[in-house]
Amino acid sequence: MALRPFSIAPRWPGVTASALVIALTLGTLAAVAWRAEWDDGISVADWAAIRFTVLQALASAAFSTVLAIPVARALARRQFAGRGLLITLLGAPFLLPVIVAVMALLTIFGRSGVLNTALGVIGLPTFSIYGFHGVVLAHVFFNLPLATRLILQGWLAVPAERFRLAATLNAPVWQLLERPMLRSVVPGTFLVIFLICLTSFAVALTLGGGPRATTVELAIYQALRFDFDLGRAALLASVQFALCTAAALLVWQVSQHDQLSGGLDRTVQRWNLPAPFADGIVIALAALFLLLPLGMIIVRGIPGLFDMPISIWWAALRSIAVASLSAILCTAMAIALGLSTNRTVTIIGALPLAASGLVVGTGAFLLVYPYVNPAKVALIVTALANATLALPFALRSIAPAIASVRQDFERLGATLGLGPWAWLWIVVLPRIRRPLGFGAGIAAALSMGDLGVIALFASETQETLPLAMYRLMGAYRMEAAASAGLLLLALSLLAFWLCDRGGRANAQL
Repeated sequence: MALRPFSIAPRWPGVTASALVIALTLGTLAAVAWRAEWDDGISVADWAAIRFTVLQALASAAFSTVLAIPVARALARRQFAGRGLLITLLGAPFLLPVIVAVMALLTIFGRSGVLNTALGVIGLPTFSIYGFHGVVLAHVFFNLPLATRLILQGWLAVPAERFRLAATLNAPVWQLLERPMLRSVVPGTFLVIFLICLTSFAVALTLGGGPRATTVELAIYQALRFDFDLGRAALLASVQFALCTAAALLVWQVSQHDQLSGGLDRTVQRWNLPAPFADGIVIALAALFLLLPLGMIIVRGIPGLFDMPISIWWAALRSIAVASLSAILCTAMAIALGLSTNRTVTIIGALPLAASGLVVGTGAFLLVYPYVNPAKVALIVTALANATLALPFALRSIAPAIASVRQDFERLGATLGLGPWAWLWIVVLPRIRRPLGFGAGIAAALSMGDLGVIALFASETQETLPLAMYRLMGAYRMEAAASAGLLLLALSLLAFWLCDRGGRANAQL
């Protein structure tokens, strides 16, 4: 039994994790700001990159959100075989490597894709996916499922009693319930996707380019890899951080809540729903848009899966190593921050939302370049950056579970005299295995498909699978790229499944 009061949770892990997060976000930003060429100012080409970045993010977020509304409404109104599976698949693009998504779109909309082949057969002009419209199309493909899931949650959160009351009064459900719900959900959804599109480097790298289709992150990459202009890269990284910070603050602030009373958690029932055919068409088109490109990747990738060069398999092993290290670091930081009772931890855990992989990578490049060849530390820096960027997602899953354990068992643990490590191993970890596995899976899958920091550092002998796949696409070896994409997709989903399944196996309810 404890003889004196003490803190059952150690403080130093939270302090260490906070210091690491600050170093990889604000520290790299400080290195970028210190090296930036402020006297030269922002050039005309840089302003063009800033305008393109903001405009493509606005257009992508607008199209994704607007198109998601009828899809979410149809899914909320209709029950059909496979509905649960379809909703589950809508969460998959969040874990889908961006370079695989781009490859999937190229199989449909590329120069030799299905669409252009069909247009050529019937004598119509072909479609080019490269440029502004291609970047927006890729972002809609990537973010439409996320927008649908977020808006669908708003629909499903409307209590069944309100629909029953509206049916009893023969009141218009759209005006009374659905439109007010959308006013509270849509702005936040739009801003979240806008923030994601601001930092989407791989899409711009593969489908953008050229003076009129260059994002700020792509300009940073070009300044470092091709021009080796560290001052300009640092200046652009500072601009990118400012854009992401403004967007993150907007996401933080725009949060309207429904002020009406709640319900009794009954199953939602709807009566006299019109236009079942229209809802079916909307669901079918959305499913076709999302699943057909992925199906084409599978079809084209399987024949050459076992004939890929040995370098691809080595790249896959590097990706596995980086993803494993990233998942371990991310979950360790999330646990450490979750155990802390300091309120500033919430702010520290959200700092990576205002950063991007290219900004963190640029800052890390500037810090290590005077002392060591950046290529020698490429994999380590990539793992650290990926762990930090995935932290907000893992922390959102793990921190509430730790708070619940503290509330239920901390007093008992202190009474029994449990030390910090005994408290962690005996009490905390067994009861947070589910969210811990989920958070680790998110971190592993996101790191597996990352094509950001590694593009700045790696040489050909240190490339990961996404970078190897991008180089195959650049060499127009599309069949080999499709096989590498299928392997990357399988590894990303397998990494998430193993971590998530490991957390659910024999976990405490």
